[in-house]
Amino acid sequence: MSAAQWKQKCEAEWGLRGAPMPDDVDWKSVYEAKPLGRNLLKNPSPLGFSKDSPPPEPELPDVPPSGPPRFQPDGDFAGWTTSTEVLPYDTSGIPEGAVVCGLPRHSWFTLEQLVDLKAEGLWDELLDTFLPEIVIQDWYEESQLHEFIYQLHVKLLAADKITVISEHTAAPTEDLSVYSHNWKEVSHVFSSYGPGVRYVHFQHKLKNSFLNDFFPTLFTGSSVIVKPVKSSS
Repeated sequence: MSAAQWKQKCEAEWGLRGAPMPDDVDWKSVYEAKPLGRNLLKNPSPLGFSKDSPPPEPELPDVPPSGPPRFQPDGDFAGWTTSTEVLPYDTSGIPEGAVVCGLPRHSWFTLEQLVDLKAEGLWDELLDTFLPEIVIQDWYEESQLHEFIYQLHVKLLAADKITVISEHTAAPTEDLSVYSHNWKEVSHVFSSYGPGVRYVHFQHKLKNSFLNDFFPTLFTGSSVIVKPVKSSS
């Protein structure tokens, strides 16, 4: 196929009517990369779960495990940068003079990725003029280990990887009076963000608890998808 034919194939398959499609772009490489409509995050479900099946119920051991406390879940975290923050004991709700036999120890487990939009096949003119929608989606377990168990922070960054062009933060509050134990969706659509976006920094934090055993907050289906749809003005 000629360069013009690859260009026509990209335009037809993604419905990019009106999008800038300069002739100096390698359209064969763009088509093969398929940057539009696919998840640009690597390893989106490292814990091995699917949002199409309910989260597993936690198993309580017959005998408390021995050894040091755990603060990070098991999983294949290839593609993610991870870190753990162990939080101090929360004694705010304990009445004065009460005898406490044990308190849970909480920790934040942070996972993040930096998506290089041009390396994924997108081109300057599309990002700067057409401004396609950038859709963020994530699912976390309604574990009810604490009132605050999940945080999301996504930033659209310029070429220097420092300048923030747009960002979105979510920190939902859990209703501890109701136990539904479902996956909860967190999503956001970036639109009208302006020119210059070259990277997407995706970060979420899950709260875990340790009291005789380790109880994580699970997640699955994290995604960053660039839609072949023009951003609304």
